[in-house]
Amino acid sequence: MNRKRTFLFGLLASLSVFTSGCWSERQLTDIALVAAVGIDRTEDGQYEASYQFFNPGNVAGGLQGGGGGQSPPVAVYTATGDTIMEVHGNMSRKVSREPYYSHTNLVVVSEEIAKTEGIAPVLEAFDRGSQFRVTTSVVIARHVKAKELITTLTALDKVPSQKIMQTLESTEKALGENINIDLEEIITALVSPGREPMVSGFTIKGDPKAGTKQESLQSTEMPAAVEADGNAIFKNGKLVGWIQGTDARGALWVLDRIQSTTITTPWAGQKDAISYRVVRQKTNVSADMKEGKPHISVHVHMEGDIGEVIEPVNLTDPKTLEKIEDNISKQVKSEIETSIRHTKKKKADIFAFGDVFHRAEPKEWKKIEKKWEDEIFPNLAVDVSVESYVRRTGLRNNSYLSEMKSVKE
Repeated sequence: MNRKRTFLFGLLASLSVFTSGCWSERQLTDIALVAAVGIDRTEDGQYEASYQFFNPGNVAGGLQGGGGGQSPPVAVYTATGDTIMEVHGNMSRKVSREPYYSHTNLVVVSEEIAKTEGIAPVLEAFDRGSQFRVTTSVVIARHVKAKELITTLTALDKVPSQKIMQTLESTEKALGENINIDLEEIITALVSPGREPMVSGFTIKGDPKAGTKQESLQSTEMPAAVEADGNAIFKNGKLVGWIQGTDARGALWVLDRIQSTTITTPWAGQKDAISYRVVRQKTNVSADMKEGKPHISVHVHMEGDIGEVIEPVNLTDPKTLEKIEDNISKQVKSEIETSIRHTKKKKADIFAFGDVFHRAEPKEWKKIEKKWEDEIFPNLAVDVSVESYVRRTGLRNNSYLSEMKSVKE
């Protein structure tokens, strides 16, 4: 028995020699976690990157929306360089710890860079880096510097990048007018034939300088607020225009990115009399050749509930519901067609119609690939059809406004 124990102990001891530890481990005291990166250009043409680092002493309270301490839950350092990698190297002069990017969830690119040189050169370094995640979201700083977006403090989400991420997710889910797109999706769109990326824009309402001060959090009305502001349209990697409001929603209908949204329709001469809340939808896009030319068909199927009625409407009448459904279908169809017309003028196929046609008609695509965006897409025939259905009318069939009106009369 003792021999067996001795043999087992010796075997374990010998195996431990060949067991390696975590060769790449890093102590938390040696690294600085980067929450977000903002990319601008200096007046002399260099890249100016602003790094938003978590402040370990206050980050717990900041992430929960509380005041974790007297200082902000983040610290922002800025470095410059001729390339993104040179900027990363120059950052080591200012930060006592090694920047760590595995927790970075946001990259902000300035509108100036997106217009003049495009986002492809900027994103290349992030895509190549082993620490950076391809699921990192990307937004465009509109009318402000990228640095200003990631240094503006907010009350509910103390970490500025978290505020942008939460807003991006909530507005896409609730309104359907912005798109949450990550690094991988953008690069895929840039390299795919017949497809261009669309990236959400963010701006600051108020005084950006006042928004960087901790004292601003002591006020119930913030001096500076970070807000979603339209979607940037790209062509060949460069920003060529903006789309927002119902035009932006029309684009997201085509892209099958609508999670939920509210559509208002008139009734009895009253504008926006009925609100329809979309609870599910599905968009199908197909392509073929008609009369020797490329042709696209867009079909939207959606279901929703009546959310608000400010005019007397008999919701128990099937014909009334059919009329409401017809009005809503026309409304969505108009939004989609307007969005397509707007984007055709920019000659930027953010709907990926070219990609759909490429997969449906590969032989025909080879003949027109090089002239798709400048010649074919601006004159492309697109048929849009929409089906909408009312599934629920709420807790009331008829609004109490009808009863009030009959009593007053």
